[in-house]
Amino acid sequence: MKGIISRPSVLLWWIRHNQTLNRQFHTTVRRQTDGVFRELTAARVRTPWIEAFRRREQEGHDPSQPSGKPQVPKDRELLPKRMSDSYHSVILPLAQDPWLLDTYTNSSGHIRLGTIFMDLDALSGVIAYKHTGDAVTTVTAAFDRITINRPLLEICDLEMSGMVTYATGRSSMEISLQVAKAPKEGAEVKPEDILVTCSCTMVSLDPGTRKPVPVNPLIIETEEEKRLYAIGEQNSKQRKEQGKTSLFKHTPNDEESDLIHAIWQKQVMYHDPNNSERKPHNVYFMDSTRLQTASIMQPQYRNRHHFMIFGGFLLKQTFELAFCCAASFSHSRPSFLSLDPSTFENPVPVGSVLYLTATVVYTDPPLVSVSGDASTPPKPYTRVQVRVDSKVRNVEHGETKPTGTFNYTFTVDKELKVMPRTYGEFMMYIDARRRAKRVAASTEKTAEAGREDEEQR
Repeated sequence: MKGIISRPSVLLWWIRHNQTLNRQFHTTVRRQTDGVFRELTAARVRTPWIEAFRRREQEGHDPSQPSGKPQVPKDRELLPKRMSDSYHSVILPLAQDPWLLDTYTNSSGHIRLGTIFMDLDALSGVIAYKHTGDAVTTVTAAFDRITINRPLLEICDLEMSGMVTYATGRSSMEISLQVAKAPKEGAEVKPEDILVTCSCTMVSLDPGTRKPVPVNPLIIETEEEKRLYAIGEQNSKQRKEQGKTSLFKHTPNDEESDLIHAIWQKQVMYHDPNNSERKPHNVYFMDSTRLQTASIMQPQYRNRHHFMIFGGFLLKQTFELAFCCAASFSHSRPSFLSLDPSTFENPVPVGSVLYLTATVVYTDPPLVSVSGDASTPPKPYTRVQVRVDSKVRNVEHGETKPTGTFNYTFTVDKELKVMPRTYGEFMMYIDARRRAKRVAASTEKTAEAGREDEEQR
């Protein structure tokens, strides 16, 4: 009879319907991400949190604290390795998978840089363990620089890749990373398709004592490897030299002291009722630019050792707060230029409270110029340097530790200037100015080398 479906037909329809639902469910599960591409998450998180939590409860020992018992033999054999041994690449199929793209786009429809930074840190961990093996604990010590070579304006598949490019056999190693438009199968990445480059320093520790342990040195074979190794060696020397001249160890030099005095004189003029000069509308005191956040650290962002937050999450959080700080300061949408050398000082435990403070610490063109200042960009652009200080407290707020300082540079389409007032603010201003000068010198050196290569061709 018409309008009546037989029982076998109903059963067949129900089976097919359930199969469709199952396919949709598994597809949804596959697409889930904690902000890090699933292939990298799988390498970072190997045990469900609840299992690690229960194991800790049973053993009665906090794995986030060192046991004091060495687990890495002092006489272990460390055979030299090639750079290519640690090479690793991942394709993000953003143009092919709209649901994956959904986790990587921002409100403007562009790629969300904070999420890319999380992936880069996760990738550096994969590369580090390919070089060291699983016997050690490897942590991120610093991100030496992240540079945007070309804006990520196009939605396309991305290739993230990198390898260890500097390791002498001591506890640290430098890893060079890049993000590029994914090439066609069998083809190599073109220089013009490289979007982001960065380098980070990883340190290997004994899992029991949390003390540094040696890692495999590198074998250098090709001219390109010699070039990359030389860059890492130069970066290592610069870090040591900068440590020696740190403002924590030495007072500002004569030129910097003159600058501090000149800015102080400006402040006096602005407040002198007998002086007609007043603070311009585009000059802001440093303390008025400050933004702060506090958040509890959840296990979804843990590292492969389960009870600490992985560095990529801190990069993402600090970058997005720095972006908000630059936007609040300029009342415009800032464009990210680079992450300058930034350090991870102490680990962040799962369950702790993370406090972040972002401050605009330097603008270029500066308020007062002296000889040696970085080259000023064409008007009306301003380079805005934002410093993000992080600290962590346990939930009871009984202990506080600094966890790192992150330095981000943006450009804004306005003429703005920041003015320090307290001694502490002056020190942050001078420190930021030093970084701006180093970047300007490095940029000029790179441009000069490029011109020489062009002439030779």
